[in-house]
Amino acid sequence: MSRTLTFLVVEDESIIALAITMQIKRLGHCVGATVPSGEEALAALEAVRPDLVLMDIHLSGEMDGIETARRIRERGGPPVAYITAYTDQETRAAALATTPLAFLPKPVGPPELMALARQVAELG
Repeated sequence: MSRTLTFLVVEDESIIALAITMQIKRLGHCVGATVPSGEEALAALEAVRPDLVLMDIHLSGEMDGIETARRIRERGGPPVAYITAYTDQETRAAALATTPLAFLPKPVGPPELMALARQVAELG
């Protein structure tokens, strides 16, 4: 049996954050927090200690998701998987430069979340 993972959901649209949270919980995992901004995501890292960060690219606040992911990586934080409606080549290239675990278009569903959970569990 696989272990229960803790996710940090960084999404500024509350209805989308709620839908993702419900899907994660249905899969038997935990959501340590949902936050709408990069600044709040960075602040939540230590308290939540997530196994994976699900990151939207366009967020409330000063930092976008790409900058937030870069800072998480610099701190030696958990892997980041982007979930975004923005898949233009320039945005995708900037996001991929942060070496995410995945880059998923919205809407993200249970199969994608299960695959991410498996990847994280394999990382240890």
